[in-house]
Amino acid sequence: MSKKEKEKKTNAMRILEKNKIDFEVNTYECGEFIDGIHIADMLDQPYEMSFKTLVMQGKSKEYHVFVLPVAMEVDLKKAAKVVGEKSLEMVHVRDINAVTGYIRGGCTAIGMKKQYNTVIHKSAEKQDKIIISGGRLGAQIILRPEDLLKVTGGCFADIAI
Repeated sequence: MSKKEKEKKTNAMRILEKNKIDFEVNTYECGEFIDGIHIADMLDQPYEMSFKTLVMQGKSKEYHVFVLPVAMEVDLKKAAKVVGEKSLEMVHVRDINAVTGYIRGGCTAIGMKKQYNTVIHKSAEKQDKIIISGGRLGAQIILRPEDLLKVTGGCFADIAI
């Protein structure tokens, strides 16, 4: 592997390799990040396979990570119940890097600064593979949903509207 190829690896990719988890990397040109739907459309990827990562803070001040299809919206009440919180609030974009180590559009549940409680939408269980952010803009990781569950220590649940 050339030095240039090594530099392209993200923390998330290194963690998957360390855990001997099979995954594929898809890279693409990303100017300004708009949202996951825009990326799925641009790359002609099905919405039900393309997952976004949302970071929220509970009333307890604990952070929680929610992974769901790009076309779905999180149901705050359902999500709060799953993680045992009274309520949840999205982490502000300006705080994403400080909390996760990632930037908006490059945020993935794998390899954040801390391993936060992670919930993956139950629809992932129906997919052979899902597409998540690779840990930086312009990189995606394609892996089996059970492998994402394993590496994050998360759970599957109904967290969408």
